[in-house]
Amino acid sequence: MTSLADPLRFLSMLVAWIATPWALAPHSVPLAVVSVVLLLVLVAVLATPGDQGMEREKILVPVPGAVVVAVMLLHLVAAVVSSWAVWPTWAAVTATVLAAASLIAEQPRWRRLVTMGG
Repeated sequence: MTSLADPLRFLSMLVAWIATPWALAPHSVPLAVVSVVLLLVLVAVLATPGDQGMEREKILVPVPGAVVVAVMLLHLVAAVVSSWAVWPTWAAVTATVLAAASLIAEQPRWRRLVTMGG
């Protein structure tokens, strides 16, 4: 069963993956590319065993739950800051509300993650 946190997390990360390189591209295209690759790689490579059915064999780099929480917080901050930097107000407000909803919905998972090892 999928909780509301799952789609909110995905949409928030998607906003970060789109808005961050968009915000950085006018300053440096290579930095924009590096930013989106870094955001994607962090999510794809780092995971906590036992989180959302993650088995140790499927995890490239096992990390403590607090690291996964920090990666998600990085995505939320990137989504909000970058959207305000490049998008019209209505879109930035939407991204901010989405990030806030994700932050709230993620709390049970984050509490569980911070008690898990890597």
